[in-house]
Amino acid sequence: MKASKSWREKLEKENPSHGKIVKILIPKPLDVEALIRKIPTGKLATLGQIMDKLARDANADKSCAKVTGIFLRIIAEAAEEDIEHGEEIITPYWRVIRNDGSLNEKFPGGVEKQALRLKAEGHNIELGKGKPKVVDFEDRLHLFE
Repeated sequence: MKASKSWREKLEKENPSHGKIVKILIPKPLDVEALIRKIPTGKLATLGQIMDKLARDANADKSCAKVTGIFLRIIAEAAEEDIEHGEEIITPYWRVIRNDGSLNEKFPGGVEKQALRLKAEGHNIELGKGKPKVVDFEDRLHLFE
């Protein structure tokens, strides 16, 4: 068994990215929602794609993954509230998948509800080992301009 590094070794480890100045975007939730609304029926987007597009549009190096993920969850919950209130235009949050094509268990109704919505839009879901995943998701990714 490989011995793990001590906390001191981890603290003092040199890393090429240490000390590098990186511009990280903290996105606005409505900007995240606006991008999700652009994903057409039958298409998908990964959270990574959304983060990359937000960063490019803001001339940043990256978009904060934690904040973007939190806003995605808020958007999903707000969309479900909109459905309950009879709204006709709903943000299609279920079209956002993880970078590996797997579904998001933190969405309202979990992966089961996301899978149902994606199947209704023509996607095939693989239920094998691990998290459910969209089959050939790479071929169905929306390309943000």
